[in-house]
Amino acid sequence: MALFHRKKGNEAFYSFFKNILGFTPRHIELYQTAFIHRSKSVEDIHGHRINNERMEYLGDAVLSAIVAEFLYKKYPVQGEGFLTEMRSKIVSRNNLNKLAQKIGLSQLIKYNKESQGIFKSIDGDAFEALVGAIYLEKGYKFTRKIIIDRVIRLHLDIEELSHKDWNFKSKLIDWGQKERHKISFEVVDVNTTNKKNGGRKEYVVQALIDGNPGESAIEYSIKAGEQLAAERTYKKLVEEGVITTPAQ
Repeated sequence: MALFHRKKGNEAFYSFFKNILGFTPRHIELYQTAFIHRSKSVEDIHGHRINNERMEYLGDAVLSAIVAEFLYKKYPVQGEGFLTEMRSKIVSRNNLNKLAQKIGLSQLIKYNKESQGIFKSIDGDAFEALVGAIYLEKGYKFTRKIIIDRVIRLHLDIEELSHKDWNFKSKLIDWGQKERHKISFEVVDVNTTNKKNGGRKEYVVQALIDGNPGESAIEYSIKAGEQLAAERTYKKLVEEGVITTPAQ
């Protein structure tokens, strides 16, 4: 394959790796797979579905380790709670979606455009898959350098994130206690992606106010789903004037 040669149709790939990440991959098939969403899965000669879900799973773990180490060194006197919350902010699906769009990764993803509205985390998933691909080809040390030097330092405002209000679940519960409303969360559905290969579960979580449905969210963990559902519900209540203190 000559994917990264300057040929018609390959310019976007070449530009992304050379200009954004600063290197040219050798095992092109890894990166092609990293950009294939499950809605565009293809089958190999053995009948195995090829998409970026397995690579995303690997990249998720590698990215979490890189970010944890980065924060540990950046904030030498901060406690475990602060570090955990900061890592959650950085690797949250919402933040990774924005990051993938910012660096131009979104333009390279292959997916079924007729189903675009159904999939809420295509961009962030592909970013994690890309991390997995770099790790498989180059190893942890190289991947860490690329993510920290070419992504985090250039495209993330860590100080801004550190001041960004994150724990909307606590904010919503505190508001409920103050106004005598019962706040709860319910898993209303569980989706299993790529069942043929035993894929990851996606939890559909809904916030409830006095048993009445608030906003919902889809995430890979119940905890993350509750946090996002709480954020959407809290901001909706602010928009409606129910909560008068603006969300940060």
